[in-house]
Amino acid sequence: MKVEIAVGTVLGASEYVAEAIGGLLENNGHTANYHFTPSINDIDLAQLLIIVTSTHGAGDLPDNIQGFARDLAKQDLSGLKAVIIGLGDSSYDTFCQASATMEDILTNAGANLLLPVYQIDVLHHPIPEDAALAWLAKHLDSLSS
Repeated sequence: MKVEIAVGTVLGASEYVAEAIGGLLENNGHTANYHFTPSINDIDLAQLLIIVTSTHGAGDLPDNIQGFARDLAKQDLSGLKAVIIGLGDSSYDTFCQASATMEDILTNAGANLLLPVYQIDVLHHPIPEDAALAWLAKHLDSLSS
């Protein structure tokens, strides 16, 4: 299976999570394509799309993924299979709002979310890639079937 991994990040934690889950996928015989400045022109939407994004400011998407999100919202994504992983800090009332925004964009455009959005609270998981790896390992079979 080929997987496209789009990353929304400000401080880099989402990049670490993306690289960790990509490594897990590759260790299980899949191909991971990383997009640290995602563009709709560079991502094969016929493949599984995993979006890993943090939340910035007052619940905003990070700057590097905002254009991609706008472009996705204009597409017919009825053939797209996707997974979303959000990173956030539960001490803020906008906890993981960017992942919820991406969920709204994808579902409104017709995409099929294979799993409920996985939200990682960095207060409880200071190394979020460990939480993401454990979660993805549990669901890996359901993604490739």
